[in-house]
Amino acid sequence: MSITISAGMVKELRERTGSGMMECKKALVEANGDMELAIENMRKSGLAKADKKSGRIAAEGIIGVKVSDDGKAAAIVDINCETDFVAKADDFVSFVNSVTVALLNADNIETEEQLLAMPLEGGVTVDEMRRGLISKLGENITVRRFEKFKTAEGGTACYLHGSKIGVIVELATADQELGKDTAMHIAASKPNYVSEEQVPAETIEKEKEIFLAQSAESGKPAEIIEKMIAGQIRKFLAEVTLLGQPFIKDDKMTVGKLVSSKGNKVIRFVRFEVGEGIEKKEENFAEEVMAQVRGN
Repeated sequence: MSITISAGMVKELRERTGSGMMECKKALVEANGDMELAIENMRKSGLAKADKKSGRIAAEGIIGVKVSDDGKAAAIVDINCETDFVAKADDFVSFVNSVTVALLNADNIETEEQLLAMPLEGGVTVDEMRRGLISKLGENITVRRFEKFKTAEGGTACYLHGSKIGVIVELATADQELGKDTAMHIAASKPNYVSEEQVPAETIEKEKEIFLAQSAESGKPAEIIEKMIAGQIRKFLAEVTLLGQPFIKDDKMTVGKLVSSKGNKVIRFVRFEVGEGIEKKEENFAEEVMAQVRGN
């Protein structure tokens, strides 16, 4: 015996799943009006859709950053989707915020598997919500990377530039203003290391070889070339280290001098930028539309 599917039932299912009207009506018909069975079947269908989309390139998205109320912990996540349109969708933004807050408040989340299994509000895991969003929004969504700082003695700070570049930083002594200024500088200037001591010896040697090859054709004496290379290495180290860079708010002083003047020390930082290091696929919009029309 079939049951009549009312508009109210369809409305309730849409609100509970976020899916389209026709999908909800079809699911209710197939479940003979059993709301919970319809939801279960749609979740299974959603998981299948999510798996099909998992191979598609997700190079858009947003960065989430958050610092704890006491300033002792900071979290940053880079969550990707396929288009900037979805990156601006309320559901996607809410998902990123939820993951960031949960990571900040969680303990012992170190691997991708642990993060995906981390519970969010309502008891669903990160991966369950991610897969649900894939079904609802129609794009591949990936949690690409994340990091969390926690300190007992020092302090943390963060900076978010728009939604595409995020930074968290840890200082030896809590200083919210200095932390934010430092994080803002890192967002703008992209240092690779905190200080010269962190630059690998092989990186320096490789730069020396390049400078030596460039200087060899100058015809200058060896001792002059040696001094030239030493100067080029100093310039290189200043460019790639946070403490060696001119401070963006006052280029007459380096970040190192700024931090020292405050009696502080930068312990570490993380800078994420959406899409960095991802090879984006060049799309031909006209061909994509025609493929959809042909049913490909």
